[in-house]
Amino acid sequence: MSRQARRTPPTGAATPAPGRHRRSGQPTVPGRRPARRRSAAALAVLLAGALGACTTPGANADGGEDGFVSGDGQITAVAPDEREPAPAVSGATVGGGEQLDLASYRGRVVVLNVWASWCAPCRAEAPDLVRAAERTSDVAQFVGINVKEENPAAEEAFLRVMEVTYPNLDDPTGQIQLAFADTLPPAAIPSTLVIDAEGRVAARVLGPVTETTLVDLVTDVAEGR
Repeated sequence: MSRQARRTPPTGAATPAPGRHRRSGQPTVPGRRPARRRSAAALAVLLAGALGACTTPGANADGGEDGFVSGDGQITAVAPDEREPAPAVSGATVGGGEQLDLASYRGRVVVLNVWASWCAPCRAEAPDLVRAAERTSDVAQFVGINVKEENPAAEEAFLRVMEVTYPNLDDPTGQIQLAFADTLPPAAIPSTLVIDAEGRVAARVLGPVTETTLVDLVTDVAEGR
């Protein structure tokens, strides 16, 4: 799957008939591939604006009541020969503050899920993520990224209630999200990134993801597609 088949065309460009994700059946929008590298400063402004809306519940741009910047579930998949290396990511985990370095998972597919305890779509998708992690445990390592939290007890309660057993990085200022500015930034809450065994960003979902879609994406990436 190429990145070209997953990007929305510029305003005014002719739009081919939409296709469908090969396994999940979710719609895709063909279009022109944008420039590979974007301005990190420009993306920092974009993400800062998005994350700013997350700081206060009830303040999101869509007028919702949960304070998240929502995504519509759009899937962007990148062909193996077009993938960009993921940035180095490490930090303290939620709870005990143990240190985690994603480089330790090189050789396995890594799934990064951006979430917050106050985000309703995050709560809705959590059981799907847990099931997908169990179904793909032979080839993939899931890692959560908890963002914009001001209540440590709420973070830990979320993981406990949702029975999340995979590790979760604590990202209160959004710096991990910003680190992906030159690849596929996870600019919505929730967002999910799939990183291949070589440490390259292979796919992104902006918004909630289902168990089936995520298992299909992980399987494709693990099999070299």
